[in-house]
Amino acid sequence: MTQTRRIAIIGGGFSGAMLAARLAEKGVASTLIDRGRAFGLGVAYSTPFDGHLLNVRSNRMSAVEGRPNDFVDWLTANHPDRADPEGFAPRRLYGLYVKDRLAGVEEAYPGLIERVTGEATSVDETGVSLSDGRKVEAQAVVLATGNPAPKTALPGEGGGWVIGDPWATGALDRVGAEDDVIVVGTGLTMVDMVLWLEARGWRGRAKALSRRGLLPRGHEAQPDAAVPPTDDLLHAAPSARLHEARRLAGDAGWRGVMEGLRPITARLWQEADAPTRARLVRHLRPWWDVHRHRIADSIAAAIAALQAAGRLTVTAGRVRTIKETEDGVALTFRPRTGPEAPPLTARWLIDCTGPGHDPAKDALTGPLIASGRARLDALRLGLDLDPQGRVLSADGVADSKLFVLGPPARAAFWETIAVPDIRKRIEDVAGALTETT
Repeated sequence: MTQTRRIAIIGGGFSGAMLAARLAEKGVASTLIDRGRAFGLGVAYSTPFDGHLLNVRSNRMSAVEGRPNDFVDWLTANHPDRADPEGFAPRRLYGLYVKDRLAGVEEAYPGLIERVTGEATSVDETGVSLSDGRKVEAQAVVLATGNPAPKTALPGEGGGWVIGDPWATGALDRVGAEDDVIVVGTGLTMVDMVLWLEARGWRGRAKALSRRGLLPRGHEAQPDAAVPPTDDLLHAAPSARLHEARRLAGDAGWRGVMEGLRPITARLWQEADAPTRARLVRHLRPWWDVHRHRIADSIAAAIAALQAAGRLTVTAGRVRTIKETEDGVALTFRPRTGPEAPPLTARWLIDCTGPGHDPAKDALTGPLIASGRARLDALRLGLDLDPQGRVLSADGVADSKLFVLGPPARAAFWETIAVPDIRKRIEDVAGALTETT
C-alpha cells in the first residue's frame, strides 16, 4: 500500500516545483517552500531578457521523464514561432512552461501541493522551521535549494563600483552606455551579463578574468551524433581515458564524444573511487565544464564577435586585490603564465564567479552536518547521498526522511545541474518517497 505522507520541499525552483508535481501525480501531498513568490523559476528562468537562451535543445528539455515532447508541445501551443525542436528557446519561456506545468498539476490534483513563501532556517525530524516562527510539519524533507549563495566577497570588494550580485533587480542599471567593465569569471554568468548589457545599449569594453581564462564552448547549429564510448574510455586508468578521449575527439569531433558520455556520466562518477574523483576535480573539471555545459551556437557567435571587435578580452590569472577609486575600480592579478601584468581598470566590476560550494557553512546543511545527521562526501563537494538521493549520516546510514535534489546533489551524481539530469533524479526521489511498505 502506498504510504500517505506529506513532504516538505525546500526550494521552489525547477527541481522543487517539478518534484512537487510528480509527487502529486502519485497521490502524495507536499508543501513547497520558497523565499520568493516566483514558484518554478529559480534564478535561471526568472530572467526577463529573451536573449538568455537555454543551453540545451528544446527537444531535450521536457520537465517529465518519459514524456520527451512535453516542452516542444507546449511551445507549439503557446509560442509556435519558438517551437523548433532542435532550437534553443529563451529561458524566460521555459520558466513559463514550468509554471504552467505546476499550475496544471495543482488544478488536476487539488490540495496535494501547498505553496509557502518563507525562509527555511532549520530542518529536524518533524519538518522545517521558518524565519518568521512558522513550522511546516512533514514526514520527510527534500533539500532542493538550487545553486548555493555566491562565494564570499572578492578581495577588497566594496560597494560603490562593484556589482556583487549581477542577478539582483536593477543591478546593471547603473552601467553607462560607454562604461568599461571588469568581469571576474569567464563562465556562463559572464556570457549572460555581457550579452544583457549589449542588448541594453552598452557599447563599452569588458575585460574578463578567470584562473584559466576558459570560455564556454558552443553547440553546432545541428545536433552532433553521439560517438559510442570505447572500452578504454570507460575502464582504463584515468590518464589512459583522457588519451582515448582526445583520440576519439580528433577522429570524430569532441562534441560527439561528449554526447556519447552524456547519458552515462553519473554512473561513471558513481563507479569511480575517491582518488580518481579527486584527480578529475583537481585537473580536469574546468575543461569538462566548458565542453559539457555548452552555449547556443548563436550565443557563441555573439561572444566571438565581441572578441573580434576588441570589446571583450579574456585573461587567465588569479585576483590579488580590488581597489575602488573615485571614478572606478582597479584590479591587480597574478597571470597564469608570463610576466607580471598591469592592473585592469574600469568604471565597474561585475562579480560573475558563480556560486559557493561549502555545505558546512550553509545555514540549513551546516547544523545537519554538525549534529551527525548528514556528512560531507570525501571531496567536500556536497552532502553524501545514496543512489536515491537520501542523505547519509555520519555513520553512513541512509536517512529515509531527508533527501537532496538538484545542484546540491553534485557530490553524489556529478551531472545534476541540467534539466535532463534533474528530471531523472526527480523520478528516483519521487519513487523513494512513495515506495510501498
